[in-house]
Amino acid sequence: MSGPGFWDERYAAHPDAYGSDPSAFLVREARRIPAGGRVVALAEGYGRNAIWLARRGHPVVAVDASAVAVRLLRAAAAAEGLPVEAVQADLGAWAPPPCDAVVAVFAHFPPAVRARVHRGAWEALRPGGVVLIEAFTPAQLARDSGGPKDPAMLYTKALLAGDFPGALLEVSREETVELDEGLFHRGEAEVVRVVARKPQPG
Repeated sequence: MSGPGFWDERYAAHPDAYGSDPSAFLVREARRIPAGGRVVALAEGYGRNAIWLARRGHPVVAVDASAVAVRLLRAAAAAEGLPVEAVQADLGAWAPPPCDAVVAVFAHFPPAVRARVHRGAWEALRPGGVVLIEAFTPAQLARDSGGPKDPAMLYTKALLAGDFPGALLEVSREETVELDEGLFHRGEAEVVRVVARKPQPG
């Protein structure tokens, strides 16, 4: 897993490394987030998804390990007066606050960290809330459109289903898509997309 220094350098050199638009997957599936619900955005970088969600009326807590990315996000949110709290933290050690949705777009971690991050997200999620995940699958290793080169940091729908036991899987698919997200996510890509809802009690 690349450390904060790698990401600081990338965002300092390319403040819009992954484009300015939100994930197309998020745009399509955001209707599943409870109206006005609080969203936690994991490994959110400079905030392309957080800003879009906040413009739609969601208070957002966005966390990233990169100090450069967090500064960029804070400035962007302040410029529009948007309800975004940008947090610099090690996601493996950070506990998310209670929320109505968790968004993780290309948030890749080693297995032990991934399990801890996803468990913390599920525990923070209120009943009826949703987790939305978009990530690269092992098939992405044959592509040059971005993503980790460590197979252990790539996800499948079966792996993600196991991270959220008892979830209602409203979306769970692996597919080939065309990415057009800045310099580092461009071209055909192999992704997994999951929307997992936390059941209401009773």
